[in-house]
Amino acid sequence: MSLTTSLQIGRSALGASQLAIQVAGNNVANAATPGYSRQVVGLSPTRDVQAGNLFLGRGVQVSSIRRQVDAALQSRLQAGISQQSLASTNLELASALEATLGSLTETDVESQLSRFFSAWSELANAPTDAARRGLVVQQGVGLASYLRETRAALVQLRGQVDTNLASAVTAADDLLTRVAALNTEIVNTDGASGNANALRDQRDQVIAQLAELLDITTIEQASGSLDVLVGSTPLVLAGGSRGIRLAVEASSSTTSVRVLTRDNEEELTIASGRIGSLLDNRTTLVDDTLGRLDTLASQIIFQVNRAHSVGYGTTPLTGATATRSIRSTDHTLAFNDPANETFASLPFGPVSGSFLVTVTNAATGASAQRRITIDLDGITNAGAQGFADDTSLSSLAAQLAGVPNLSASIDGNGRLVIGAGAGYRVAFGDDSSGILATLGVNTYFTGTDARDIGVRPELASTPGLLAAGRVEGGQPVDNAAARTIAALSTAGVPALNGSSIGGFWTDAMTAIATRTGAAKTSLDAATVVKENLEAQRASISGVNIDEEAINLLSYQRQYQAAARFISAVDELTQTLLSIAR
Repeated sequence: MSLTTSLQIGRSALGASQLAIQVAGNNVANAATPGYSRQVVGLSPTRDVQAGNLFLGRGVQVSSIRRQVDAALQSRLQAGISQQSLASTNLELASALEATLGSLTETDVESQLSRFFSAWSELANAPTDAARRGLVVQQGVGLASYLRETRAALVQLRGQVDTNLASAVTAADDLLTRVAALNTEIVNTDGASGNANALRDQRDQVIAQLAELLDITTIEQASGSLDVLVGSTPLVLAGGSRGIRLAVEASSSTTSVRVLTRDNEEELTIASGRIGSLLDNRTTLVDDTLGRLDTLASQIIFQVNRAHSVGYGTTPLTGATATRSIRSTDHTLAFNDPANETFASLPFGPVSGSFLVTVTNAATGASAQRRITIDLDGITNAGAQGFADDTSLSSLAAQLAGVPNLSASIDGNGRLVIGAGAGYRVAFGDDSSGILATLGVNTYFTGTDARDIGVRPELASTPGLLAAGRVEGGQPVDNAAARTIAALSTAGVPALNGSSIGGFWTDAMTAIATRTGAAKTSLDAATVVKENLEAQRASISGVNIDEEAINLLSYQRQYQAAARFISAVDELTQTLLSIAR
């Protein structure tokens, strides 16, 4: 080996030591930088040269400067980030829902129901007391108002969820674009050599932010680019992002949302992350609670109205105008005909049965009864399937008009109008069909569900119309209707799967409370898992100052030794030159 070759060996050692010192210094400088991965210098001997029968080394070279990362651990950490974000958002939304419903406060739905039914119970004790009648009306107005306001608050909460969802999807779309751009930079910078370490760290940071929003899978290609998938659907391939967007579809009663890819409108199934939580809770938490509230309100309306419609008050009833308007195209269609749009969309409705109409001469007290039949069996008089011979609004009005001293018609708003002749009064009873409650004849509540529930205005202006009494066994019982309505608080309702009105909402609140508790437990567990994974990553990819100090000392000694080696080779060279003179 020549002295010139020896100088090259020393030169390579100096260069390698300088690079190694620079890498160690960069590690120290970024010891506290979030997302920074420790870099490791890879040293390898330069290819040997043959000298006779011997192979002599030619120094050292820096073969690589790579990040110290564990790909499998990175993938587990991404999943851990998504799960924690999912649990955190679940708890956030469950807590927001509890606050919206005012659970366990004196102004929640349960308290309003309790006060309402208690007022009816008090009226049953003194059915002719004007003050108690007024209180029943006031409590009904308060309950109806609270249910409407609660529903509006739930709709507003759903709107907030949609706003947050739109923001999260937009953020995820931007992050996907950034990953694609970083892929291009990394490939253009060093291809698959793995030396664009700062860019890779930036990409990992973006991926971590993306994992907070949705559950992703990443696959690194040989070129250095990183593919991003949700489930089996690719969103980023090399330097291109397919993009995502939020699609909002509105119907007459509600809205639905979906997350789609921008390029071909492919729907994504997102199960985790903030977006996954928002999508799931929008349906299974907020919309479900809205549905429960509407079901509760519709059954309060229907069950209270069934008892009230066949009752009587202290003020004689000389006529009744139904509160429900029927479309003109539905007047001649049977109530149970699917083509009858007015009744097809109602959460309650009539069934086959009958009710009594009693017309009484106010002067003499003489009365006449007529039973009105409601046929809704879906079978024609010929025995075939069909609705042609079933009861419609028009046929019902015709039956009522056939009762002596009673008139019945349909007004311009599509409402059934019943009137007793001059000097007569009318009463209804024994309604097994529920048609009076459905149409709103002599009822307490108006509306269909929590959106429009209200108390019939005439009751506020004329409390005597409030029906506390009912005919039982052919005899008037002045508090029978009030007792029936008060008992609805605990009586089982078939439409509520046998639960009482009060019990149905208590069960709903218990389910929400259980869900909130489960969300908190899940968040605690997910946080522990994520912190453990982060600790594992730090032990592999984090910078250890003590270790870097040792490396610096080692590289420094290497540099000093290389310098001494070059100095020795220089002395030998000088000696040879002096001999040559």
